[in-house]
Amino acid sequence: MSGEAAPPLARSTLDRAAHRRGDSQWLTEAWLRARVLLIDSTDEGRTLARTETSPPTLVLFRAGDVPAGSESMAMFLGVEPDGVPVFAVDAPLPTIPGTRAVHLREVGHLLADREAGIFTTALALVNWHTRHGYSTSTGAPTAMDEAGWSRVDRNGGRIWPRTDPAMIVLVHDGVDGPDGRCLLGNNASWQGTPGGRRYSCLAGYVEPGESAEAAVLREVREEVGIGVEHIGYVGSQAWPFPGSLMLGFLAIANPTEPVRVDPSEIAYARWFSRREIGGALAGQTVDVGDGARLILPPPSSIALFLIHRWLDGWVDADR
Repeated sequence: MSGEAAPPLARSTLDRAAHRRGDSQWLTEAWLRARVLLIDSTDEGRTLARTETSPPTLVLFRAGDVPAGSESMAMFLGVEPDGVPVFAVDAPLPTIPGTRAVHLREVGHLLADREAGIFTTALALVNWHTRHGYSTSTGAPTAMDEAGWSRVDRNGGRIWPRTDPAMIVLVHDGVDGPDGRCLLGNNASWQGTPGGRRYSCLAGYVEPGESAEAAVLREVREEVGIGVEHIGYVGSQAWPFPGSLMLGFLAIANPTEPVRVDPSEIAYARWFSRREIGGALAGQTVDVGDGARLILPPPSSIALFLIHRWLDGWVDADR
């Protein structure tokens, strides 16, 4: 059993307190008593953590211990249950004994709810700011405003953080027990792993004018050439690499229908039994051909969350 009630990056204890983002007086006072997370955008968005503890803990600084002038570029994340404000700053990471720089992909699933929410939100904002230094409509330079929740150009034109909706689906055959199967694919853009081949759920961006469910139908048909039915929504999580919201689904397909991959998107696709998936998660070698073993998605991904839901026998209530 996975034991997860929500996808690993869909957890938080922060009150975002959006009404404070335009209150400069409150923000100035809040900064003086804040906890501050440093994220280095030049190092793939890593932050400092103490990883010898279980769970790992993020290093949160006092405002007086971060680089001078940071308050002018600080992003207000919200207020903790104890009333302390939390900010994030994009800055180089200091060297602190007993800590190391970590990426959200690496530790997101290990963090407590509080810190998973802080890191996910901070990284999403940092990634957005690093990519939107100019107005998308006029090309004019923009500056951070509203405590990090918008950018504005010299004429007052404003842009807000965007999140791109994407669907991800675990396609399965609807069969219970160890012989039930799911369909996973290897993306053509993924770099190879010596001795292994990674398989994951099928995914793709929701196109303009399209519902998430319609995107599931279209993407599965485009990528592996089969139809699906009984599409059931499971949950969502932010995937701030750089800024997606992954909408997770389960769907049923007929395993006798021929799989025809689009080689521009999918290099390999095949059905796996619950027995095979369970064995791979238990550390057993599952051969996928050409001397390669099965590698499943990383623990911080919603893909593995969906695989666990199917493996554990979860059934959509609408089915």
